[in-house]
Amino acid sequence: MLAVIYEKILAPGAIWFLLLAPVLLALTQAVKAFAKTQPRKQATENDIMDRKIEPLLDFDFRKVDPIKYQPYKTQGHVTMGIQKRVRSDWIRMDRGYLKRIEERLPLIREKPEFTIGTGEAVNPAIEELYDEIMIKYLPARFPTMFKIRGKLVENLATGTTYPFNTAGLTHAQMLAYTGENVEEDFYFMCPDAEGQFRLQGYIACFPGGFLSPARVGESVREIHKPVPGYERKLGLSVDRYFARMQPGDFIGRMNWSLQVDGADLFRTDGNNYYPGTEQVVTEEKEDPLLEECFLRVEHQTLTKLPRTHAVIFTVRSYMTPLHQVKAEGDGKALAQAIESMPEGLGHYKMRQYWGRKVLPWLMEDI
Repeated sequence: MLAVIYEKILAPGAIWFLLLAPVLLALTQAVKAFAKTQPRKQATENDIMDRKIEPLLDFDFRKVDPIKYQPYKTQGHVTMGIQKRVRSDWIRMDRGYLKRIEERLPLIREKPEFTIGTGEAVNPAIEELYDEIMIKYLPARFPTMFKIRGKLVENLATGTTYPFNTAGLTHAQMLAYTGENVEEDFYFMCPDAEGQFRLQGYIACFPGGFLSPARVGESVREIHKPVPGYERKLGLSVDRYFARMQPGDFIGRMNWSLQVDGADLFRTDGNNYYPGTEQVVTEEKEDPLLEECFLRVEHQTLTKLPRTHAVIFTVRSYMTPLHQVKAEGDGKALAQAIESMPEGLGHYKMRQYWGRKVLPWLMEDI
């Protein structure tokens, strides 16, 4: 056995290999060291666009319950609370789809001054988002709902169609088609010459006390200036995070509040309190009907587009009656989360008005 081993090691080819081994090892280490000094190759637009969208081949939105989000149990107050998401989960569909689309249609067609925002600074990003959502995403993710028919895409749930390309469309039409086919709202944060991301456009049918036209041109910090604790806790972190985001990244976070005067989702004011303004607080806020009280949860997805580098805030709103929250045994947990809000944030959420009636009721045993 030893003789065989020695014979193989001392073979001419093996001798040369042994002589060259140190040289090859040094060369390999040099190549690795050189590679570390080179700038990391950025993903190309095609790389990003080709990331797989998982199709839901047997999907029936009529059999899907809305996601039951309970951020008051898991998320602290005034935190980024971000989690990584995947492209496939960008848009959600459930059994409430048709009802929500019915709510959106008159808002888009009759109140475009509130729901649709375009402009020179944002129009390229609007076109890019249409390409991403309407052309690439919906037919691939939901093939049982969206079918390509030549130059059109048919929405099999609503019986309507929309163009399979942007040729001949105005940017307002692109946003309208988007808003008429998905429940999510989209806010376009575009980088300015100094690298600040500013709101420049939107399709926003379900704002939660957010008057979109009045905020155009504002930075993320300026938009959130009324939120107590935002500047101190999050302002710099959010700016840095936006700057570091890479196209194709998807992150999610939650926002929640109580809406105590009905379930309608279109709210340009009223859900938050702004001291020092001429805001009028209605009687319903101070003595709400419990049947009209809802937990409003916003699921927010952020991503950066590859061509324009606009950061897209995608907002999906969920409304749950407080009677349901209490019946499911979560009333006390919700009340405790509300009571634990810092004073400034509690006032911003209008706790000082509806809290006197709603909180004791939530704390009662079922």
